[in-house]
Amino acid sequence: MNSKKLAFDRGEFSAALNNTDLWDLIIVGGGATGLGTAVDAASRGYKTLLLEQADFAKGTSSRSTKLVHGGVRYLAQGNIGLVYEALHERGLLLQNAPHLVKRQSFIIPCYSLFTKLQYFIGLKLYDWLAGKFSFGRSKLLSRDKVIGYIPEIEIKGLRGGIEYWDGQFDDARLAINLAQTAAEQGASLLNYFKVTGLIKTDNGKINGVITTDIESGKAYHLKGKAVVNATGVFVDEILQMDTASSKPLVRSSQGVHLVLDKSFLAGDKALMIPKTADGRVLFAVPWHEHVLVGTTDTPLDSHSLEPVALDKEIRFILETAGQYLIKAPRRNDVLSVFAGLRPLAAPDKDTGATKEISRSHKLIVNQSGLITITGGKWTTYRKMAEDVIDKVITTVGLAPRPCVTRNLQIHGCVNQPVDDHLSVFGADAALIRAMIIDRPELDEKLDEALPYLRAEVVWAVKNEMARTVEDVLARRLRILFLDARAAMKLAPKVAELMADELGYDIKWREDQTDFFIALANQYLIGDKCEEKYICK
Repeated sequence: MNSKKLAFDRGEFSAALNNTDLWDLIIVGGGATGLGTAVDAASRGYKTLLLEQADFAKGTSSRSTKLVHGGVRYLAQGNIGLVYEALHERGLLLQNAPHLVKRQSFIIPCYSLFTKLQYFIGLKLYDWLAGKFSFGRSKLLSRDKVIGYIPEIEIKGLRGGIEYWDGQFDDARLAINLAQTAAEQGASLLNYFKVTGLIKTDNGKINGVITTDIESGKAYHLKGKAVVNATGVFVDEILQMDTASSKPLVRSSQGVHLVLDKSFLAGDKALMIPKTADGRVLFAVPWHEHVLVGTTDTPLDSHSLEPVALDKEIRFILETAGQYLIKAPRRNDVLSVFAGLRPLAAPDKDTGATKEISRSHKLIVNQSGLITITGGKWTTYRKMAEDVIDKVITTVGLAPRPCVTRNLQIHGCVNQPVDDHLSVFGADAALIRAMIIDRPELDEKLDEALPYLRAEVVWAVKNEMARTVEDVLARRLRILFLDARAAMKLAPKVAELMADELGYDIKWREDQTDFFIALANQYLIGDKCEEKYICK
């Protein structure tokens, strides 16, 4: 069990900016790649600072399909190397964060004997590539067995199916735990710090960044031996701070997910449709007592921190899911819809098809010494981080030290988490319960229809650097991603709890509630909700 004393305080990290003359490296970006890089660097003993313009995992890293996987689709494309690497990284994630990563059974329904044999052969190769990190062996299923596992499946023409095993996780919670792990290893991490410029020596080499604390408005000039650009879909903005004429390095692809009531897939098996009209795989996955359905693959020419699902993407998911489920989901069944942008490494040739764009990560070192990492996926974040720090060492001449993250337990690691909704906190669940003993008033549900406690909000503020109502309801408790209307209803209560802990006034509470209601409306498909106290 990982039970190190928590050392995750924004005030202390801010103070470190004034007390540190030179960092070994400054990481820009607090998503999966940046956080993984901070863990790797700090665990090797390098003086590490990470700056994130919003909240940790605000962008792509909280908007995934919640799968830790090798990528069955990439296997079909012949990308054996990427699948092999991802399957091994999947195994390391289960080993190092078992409180957040679990084995998940997937069922592929087959409506012809040829596709049944074709997919089975491919998945046997998938099993073989996993080697000692296998999550379970694939097997053929009879028609009756498929129906038994997924009674909701469309049975017309069904010829059986295949069961295979992959991983599932909670992306935003893993991001927070990575940030805590980096801090425990000695890193300083700050959310709501926006990098606005790069500092260079007289000969054009980068030796720091200019950043602004969004909360206070205070600007800092920070010196670092190396600067790592790990900003996902925003890497080109940082590259253009270095060289104004820099060509785009990434091509954004939007993926949309719909969240439904658990009745649409009541069991513990996930559904995988290996081929859809747009060429993507479609998943329907049990997640936090709901069903997550997605995703799409829509090339975009612009990007933002809050991408919005297109109506055609919503229709595509509903129509495709409806072809395989007896109870076809409708628009008014959708509890929440969210979109995420994949920072795909841009191709050398112009293409509008994101399936032709590499899912492998790319490392680039500019003449100025700016190190940029892009591409990749959640499952391979650790290997990406290892590659980044190896490159930092050779680029700026840091004293070489070996990577230790293959066997480094992630904060909260516990092999047998308690089987309740606090299990995602891992070892911290016991500390939350201890806090409740000291403050019994926190042992009250935020809403009688939901399992979440007042204590979880206070914990997120005190120990997970949550700064806004959105931070809590979107990325610490995940309620916004599960049920947008339920999240709206809780916003005033969460704002009140946070204001008490942070020392803010009633205006802050009202502003935060109003902002969250406006944001959460983007996660609704149907009628919008304007009144913060009666939205249900």
